[in-house]
Amino acid sequence: MLNRWRETISAVVLAIVFAVPVADAQTMVPSSRVEMQMSFAPLVKAAAPAVVNIYTRKVVTVRQRVNPFMDDPFLRQFFGDQFGFGQSVPRERVERALGSGVIVGASGVIVTNNHVVDGADEITVVLADRREFPATLVGRDPKTDLAVLKIDPKSQKLPFLRFGDADSLEVGDLVLAIGNPFGLNQTVTSGIVSALARTSVGVADYGFFIQTDAAINPGNSGGALIDMKGRLVGINSAIYSRNGAGSIGIGFAIPSQMVEVVSRSILSHGHAIRSWFGANGETVTSEVADSLGLDHPFGAIIGEVFPGGPAARAGLKSGDIVLAVNAREVADVAALRYRLATIPVGGKATLSVLRQGQRETLTAVLIEPPETPSRDVTIISGRVPLSGGEIANLNPALAEESGLPLGKGGVVVLKVKRGSIAARLGFRSGDRIVSINRRAVDTVSAVVKAMKRTSNGWRVDIDRNGERLSVKVD
Repeated sequence: MLNRWRETISAVVLAIVFAVPVADAQTMVPSSRVEMQMSFAPLVKAAAPAVVNIYTRKVVTVRQRVNPFMDDPFLRQFFGDQFGFGQSVPRERVERALGSGVIVGASGVIVTNNHVVDGADEITVVLADRREFPATLVGRDPKTDLAVLKIDPKSQKLPFLRFGDADSLEVGDLVLAIGNPFGLNQTVTSGIVSALARTSVGVADYGFFIQTDAAINPGNSGGALIDMKGRLVGINSAIYSRNGAGSIGIGFAIPSQMVEVVSRSILSHGHAIRSWFGANGETVTSEVADSLGLDHPFGAIIGEVFPGGPAARAGLKSGDIVLAVNAREVADVAALRYRLATIPVGGKATLSVLRQGQRETLTAVLIEPPETPSRDVTIISGRVPLSGGEIANLNPALAEESGLPLGKGGVVVLKVKRGSIAARLGFRSGDRIVSINRRAVDTVSAVVKAMKRTSNGWRVDIDRNGERLSVKVD
């Protein structure tokens, strides 16, 4: 009697809980016990064969001490290099790693994370049916943490996943994660979309992640995040964890729009080529919103506009606030960068812009970052302040590759050799050389001439992250 009473109460509670009006007729919550017992099995059977395991192998060289007693600091202090105490010999060690990948082309095209295959000497792909193939790295893109592999299935057509629309996802939607956590092949976990447009994850330069509570663990990287139609809406890339050991219900996936654009670019060129907009900006803060009379901080305020670039030709001006790109809202500058990065070269960006309180619509045709002026990469030598530094003319293509602000161009330090004069004087990669001995320099050739022009000393003015610094050498 008591059990029957509990069942009656449970049925009433379920009826109350699930009798909630639904705004979207296509998005339904379970309305009965029968619907609650429905399975994801048909979805998994269709999608899982396209998710693969990736095993990598690389040989690293480490130095090992000849005398194990040298690890004792007391003995090292008194004996130094005597009796072989300080000597070490190179040893080769094999490092192995595992991850996941997704077949996105029937001919054997596979997308995974860059960090899964970075530095690998050998890459092996294992399919769901346990067939193994050696894989070739087509190209990788560290900025988005994506890489493309290719295997040769001979004449056989492989199962593959079609790209879905990550922009159609809403918080609360069901998703499945499929991958190879801890080497446990073909593991499926379910969850919901916990948040969208996460931009402060710190995993990649173009972060705009889907957050999910589907369990993602080490080895899941590069695996599939699929929607309830079995479409690929994301590549699982990272987890939030206090110790890095396992999932605590916060995982991040790269949206399918970015995956599709980057993978196509890599397949066409061997590396990712991103569209160039020709303007930079900052997120609208509360203070800026108040000064402009906005209800709340929203959008990206444009700073510098590169002369002759796509943004300039579209009519964009410094001080404009971009609110949307191709009808997709832009909440901050990271969202603006993401939206522009998912538009292929030659594509159009329709911008919704707020200018002096009035809304305007501008259209920019994005292009490949120009290689003008020529980089003219040069290594400085001799007894001069920049000796040991590698410098180049900063053009749009180099700025895009290196993540440096384009600004007005000029000469930038690319590398500084350890122990060199430039290193000892404090020059760093990314420094922009503004002037030498109070004379402006805007080309590599001008810097080289200025270094040779004087014998009395040098004063080198640089711009480092917007801060003007001077290096004086007698």
